[in-house]
Amino acid sequence: MKIYVLRHGTTDWNKEGRLQGARDIPLNENGILLARQTAEGMKHIHFDRVISSPLSRAVDTARIVMGDRDIPFETDARVAERNFGLFEGRICRGDKADLPPNFLSLVCTVENSAYAPEEGESLIDVFARTGDFLRELLNKKEWEQESILVSTHGLCSRAILHHIWQDDDFWHGQIPPNCCVSIISAENGQVTNLETDIIYYKDEPEDFYHLNTRKDAAGKRPTNLP
Repeated sequence: MKIYVLRHGTTDWNKEGRLQGARDIPLNENGILLARQTAEGMKHIHFDRVISSPLSRAVDTARIVMGDRDIPFETDARVAERNFGLFEGRICRGDKADLPPNFLSLVCTVENSAYAPEEGESLIDVFARTGDFLRELLNKKEWEQESILVSTHGLCSRAILHHIWQDDDFWHGQIPPNCCVSIISAENGQVTNLETDIIYYKDEPEDFYHLNTRKDAAGKRPTNLP
């Protein structure tokens, strides 16, 4: 099995640096452009099915990348973005940031994974649902030879990979760029992160951003998923 983990294209809230979380914010014009360029770059990849977060920015990205492939398409709430509760919509970067100084450290690091924003989810909650999703996917014997596109979100995509990396470095170098793709391989009981944060477009649109979290990037580490 190969799983292609896709982050959605950009939205106006991405452009404004707002925390989106569970809010259903649609793709903007440049987000659609990114998805189309990614679709062009992935047009020769065979997919057997598509599974998407139910949030429209992920669904629309998936459908654009899916193109005219006549394959099953479904949504799964387990790969929706983390719910940041009362902090959603607040600006999280730049001079206008209005989050508490330690907020991003609290919500985006493994050591603080038990912290949940008011009316939101903890990272442990996200690990639980993404782990359940990944295990169910990998245990489907009838799908073991398939290639599957999973359309999700920045933090949620890292939560999926965390089950393979199994370490305390959550971001592994950067917040995933919009429309980047990471590839997971499952063969003979071994699950491996083959590639991380592949970008298929050449030119970054004007509202594109990603934030480096450290210089070294994620490695390829095989593991046996529990």
